[in-house]
Amino acid sequence: MSTKSNNYQPSQVLTISADQAGQRIDNFLLNFLKGVPKTRIYKMLRKGEVRVNKGRIKPIYRIQADDAIRLPPLFMDEKPQKVSRSLDKVQQLEQRIIYESDRLIVLNKPAGMAVHGGSGESFGVIEALRSLRDDLHYVELVHRLDKLTSGCLMIAKKRSTLRYLHEQLRNRQLNKTYEAIVWGHWPKNVRQISEPLKTLRLANGDRRSVVDASGKASTTRFELLSHIGKDQSHIIAKPVTGRMHQIRVHCAWHENPICGDKKYLTDKQFLEKHQRLCLHAKAIAFRESADHEITKVECHSDSFNHYLNP
Repeated sequence: MSTKSNNYQPSQVLTISADQAGQRIDNFLLNFLKGVPKTRIYKMLRKGEVRVNKGRIKPIYRIQADDAIRLPPLFMDEKPQKVSRSLDKVQQLEQRIIYESDRLIVLNKPAGMAVHGGSGESFGVIEALRSLRDDLHYVELVHRLDKLTSGCLMIAKKRSTLRYLHEQLRNRQLNKTYEAIVWGHWPKNVRQISEPLKTLRLANGDRRSVVDASGKASTTRFELLSHIGKDQSHIIAKPVTGRMHQIRVHCAWHENPICGDKKYLTDKQFLEKHQRLCLHAKAIAFRESADHEITKVECHSDSFNHYLNP
């Protein structure tokens, strides 16, 4: 007897809430129908198997509050979620939640964990959180952290919160503070670097940023905390803009590359001295909503702090 019957989902009608409104229907379905292949979802939309208020729609349709979405009968994917293979990591992630409200979560992301699956990653923080608790099925990333960077990562529970926090990002009202250990003695008087950054895609598909006059305006503010021994410095970095690898590239351009940075530090002798990228998102300050005061959340990383006392 086929095991598919255990994964059969009959036809259903969903009513869209005000918080779900505003997103494209293809994105909504990709998030809602986790066990259905992406190709099947787009085929359903293309052939009119998905109806909104009894009518056909295109994948770019933006759902509205009180829309009635009819889904056809479906067979869910029989394969277990890849995230279940790393159950220990998922459970450990819950212990890393350092701030939570009914609107959002801030967690202390470990270095080496991607924020989302894809590009060779079986799963990331967002997939892990969605599998953790029923109330986290629809969480979304507010911003990103590089896989190798640890620290404060903000995740929205509601689309209204996501939109509000994205507005703060656009208006530069959401403040992020990083700490880094760099090679060389950082000059105390270097408090800001404003060099335009351009993103390049290499032949192997890898992406990296470079300082280039034709790039986008990019500014990072810096503060020297201390010199570590003869050849390293502990610094604070506050990105004003949010370009890819911005802090890493500005430090490397200044000839003070971040310790352990395999992408922008080319001297193998220096790479061998650190087991991780010495960049940590130390704090984040934000408003949950217009009627909230500013909230500041801070966290530390033992693996980062290990290198402060060599």
